[in-house]
Amino acid sequence: MKQLHTVFRQIAVFLIYQSFTYARVWNDTGRGTIAFEEAWSIPELARGTGTLRANLLDIHNQRLTLMDQLGVDFMVLSCASPCVQGISDPAVADAMAVNVNNQLASQISNNTFRFGAFAALSMHNASEAAAELKRTVQELGFLGGLVNDYQQSGSDNDTLIYYDQPEFDIFWKMVVELDVPIYFHPRTNVEPIANLLYGHAPWLLGAPQEFAATLSGHILGLCTNGVFDRFPSLKVIVGHLGERIPSDLVRIDAKLAPQTTSMLHNVTTYFHTNLFETTSGNFATNLLQFHIKEIGLERILFSIDYPFVDMPLGTTWVDGLNDVLTPEALLSLKRGAAIKLLKLND
Repeated sequence: MKQLHTVFRQIAVFLIYQSFTYARVWNDTGRGTIAFEEAWSIPELARGTGTLRANLLDIHNQRLTLMDQLGVDFMVLSCASPCVQGISDPAVADAMAVNVNNQLASQISNNTFRFGAFAALSMHNASEAAAELKRTVQELGFLGGLVNDYQQSGSDNDTLIYYDQPEFDIFWKMVVELDVPIYFHPRTNVEPIANLLYGHAPWLLGAPQEFAATLSGHILGLCTNGVFDRFPSLKVIVGHLGERIPSDLVRIDAKLAPQTTSMLHNVTTYFHTNLFETTSGNFATNLLQFHIKEIGLERILFSIDYPFVDMPLGTTWVDGLNDVLTPEALLSLKRGAAIKLLKLND
């Protein structure tokens, strides 16, 4: 009887804690943040060594402890780059996507009030990608999908698949029907491209130049190839303050007139109707203020880029914006816009 009483007590404490967390996370007037470019991995795919690898594999230990300490109420996890986009064999990639998604769903199932997920997707075949996204959203409760830029393919990794061509419309149709966002995240280039572009200056690989330069081309491809015109309600998220695109919209719009492309509007328009950006790994206050003027605060959301960026860097920065943003604007950046985009109150 005493043992049974202890079990009931543990259940009661758990339910009370979950109820408290639920109110704290989904309340628009809360003070904590929501972050959703936050990496996780499985042992078969995790890159790096030591602390970085340990942090990628962890969810409920140091990650959750830091969240509690730093006021991160809710974190959307996704498979660390390049994840499935780094697998050239279609069958292997499809199986790995299912494996990753099932493992992530299992690992967060005991604390879905603090953790959500974006699906990993094999993008070799648009129909299969659509089916896996549908499964993860409808059966696993995922909040959308995340792709790590182009899908490498071919026996020598020499075929790059982009998702801005008509054959991917079946995938985008499913995204719109599910009414979820797709996050576009950078990846390292396949070796031949990396060597050609950065062999002269290898320190430009990754975050200093390669990530933004490569991914911004994919995002602009979505715009100029008419994806957002064919799917006007499509929602795409771009990290790192838009991979520099909003910083250069005047020049981009001037040189990419709609009549010379397959798009009906200019790129600025799509940043007001379809594209969102996050602050992940780019905590630049002056640039944030400029982007607010360019695309509007409602298109900008807080994120960190953990564990590739230390969590305190992001939370200290956003908590220090009180003298820059109004309380209402800061609330939108920290959580309000994310709650709306991810439909966390539905």
